[in-house]
Amino acid sequence: MSQSLIFDMDGTLFQTDKILELSLEDTFNHLRLLNKWDTGTPIDKYRQIMGVPLPMVWETLLPNHSNEVREQTDAYFLDRLIENIRSGKGALYPNVNEVFSYLKENNCSIYIASNGLTEYLKAIVSYYNLDNWVTETFSIQQIESLNKSDLVRSIIKKYDIVNGAVVGDRLSDINAAKDNGLVSIGCNFDFAQEEELSQADIVIDDLIELKTILPKLNL
Repeated sequence: MSQSLIFDMDGTLFQTDKILELSLEDTFNHLRLLNKWDTGTPIDKYRQIMGVPLPMVWETLLPNHSNEVREQTDAYFLDRLIENIRSGKGALYPNVNEVFSYLKENNCSIYIASNGLTEYLKAIVSYYNLDNWVTETFSIQQIESLNKSDLVRSIIKKYDIVNGAVVGDRLSDINAAKDNGLVSIGCNFDFAQEEELSQADIVIDDLIELKTILPKLNL
């Protein structure tokens, strides 16, 4: 079963929800102290756009603010996320370690392709020792276009991947698989949307299902 699995991070491997609300609240409290925000924290709006690159996040959440304020907010938010990860306030989804161990035992290569920033991803990989299984973690920061399909293409090129699948919860993951001739496995987890998942080749409700699905794929 020699194949390659490219996993999304947020909402697929890492339960971003655990620290998202906390970090966003910290960030908007900070903006309130600076007199740059005077209403509630737009958590629901963020949930709707989860998975898009961070510059787009701040354009959506802070439409009337300058690029300078957005960049400062982005930096503060990233610091809060990393601090909350290192404090153990986040969590992986159930069965990540078991599935990763199974994949390695069955000669599969594991990669991570995420819209998250490099330092944020490093904090998660380090805290949960994901390097025990993951060959390399790739951030959207490494791709000028900020396009998930291009990021996956760069992994395929670097590692000469012929057979494989992209595992993720959003349409960008599904499209990244299709655009690169890989199988798309949609994760029906916290941030998933039914109309997006309907476009995946396979949909799972728990990562443990990969143990029964992969041997049947003959990738």
